[in-house]
Amino acid sequence: MFIIGLQGSPRIQGNTSILLSTFLSEAERLGAHTYHLNVAQKDIDPCLECGICEKEGLCPIDDDMQQIYPLLRKADIIVMATPIFFYGPTAQMKALVDRSQALWARRYVHKLNDPGKKWRQGFLLSLGATKGKNLFEGVSLTAKYFFDAVSASFNGSLTYRQIEGSGAIRHHPTALADAREKAGTLVTPFLKRKKILFLCRENACRSQMASAFAQCYAGDRIEAVCGGSAPAQEVNPLMEEVMREKGMDMAFRRPKSIEEATRLGAPDLIVSMGCEEACPLFPGALNQEWSVPDPAGKPIEIMRQIRDEVEKRVRHLETYSI
Repeated sequence: MFIIGLQGSPRIQGNTSILLSTFLSEAERLGAHTYHLNVAQKDIDPCLECGICEKEGLCPIDDDMQQIYPLLRKADIIVMATPIFFYGPTAQMKALVDRSQALWARRYVHKLNDPGKKWRQGFLLSLGATKGKNLFEGVSLTAKYFFDAVSASFNGSLTYRQIEGSGAIRHHPTALADAREKAGTLVTPFLKRKKILFLCRENACRSQMASAFAQCYAGDRIEAVCGGSAPAQEVNPLMEEVMREKGMDMAFRRPKSIEEATRLGAPDLIVSMGCEEACPLFPGALNQEWSVPDPAGKPIEIMRQIRDEVEKRVRHLETYSI
């Protein structure tokens, strides 16, 4: 499983970073893979309200946000961590949130569903220097709608008042213990999932569709990854089109090698589709070979047939005992 922590404080080693690092370290200890992203160090321009994302489903601004969109889609858990600036998140975090309009547009304007939306969780960590009663109301609303835009369920928050001096969070009676406990609560269900590796030659069509369907239908029980023995430069655009016909969003995916797909852990089951002798064996992993033709270079009608066949086989996997 994968967790991305969005650290929004301009103070890279400040209290917010300490709290987030405590959360992520506990998740790593339990077996998750994490990425601590310091938002203030990224080149993220503010939203220009150009409207292109609502027309085309993609943001045209060429900056670091283009690398963050795939991470948000990859994540099982997204942690938003920010200090309070005028009853809201920092400007750096707000720029990232505003640019998530591209994902909001894909979901609500283009009516496309991210395969992981039913299972992805969002969580807020926030600190404030004052003790105002309404200190966290603004940031909580921002977090709620940000998580909705990136297809994550808002699973609560840990917020702490009167945290101001350098390292002050370390002296709070419960904050760090709270972060460790919450990390365990959120992470544990994901770690119980079985991992299925879907393989095809280019990782541009069949294995991409299979992993998306598995994530959509059984993401609470299956961690679906995919790779190819000779990965293509990009996913097949006809594959994206026929998946859109099912309302499924395949944006921000790219072909991966088998080595990259298994870098974060060996699979429990390997499903191969035309990978042939290039497919590796993992000790203890079960293997299945699906006789699904390669749709590369074929017309869209063939791609639709392959899509439907892959979906049918994945639905059968839901009851498969690993």
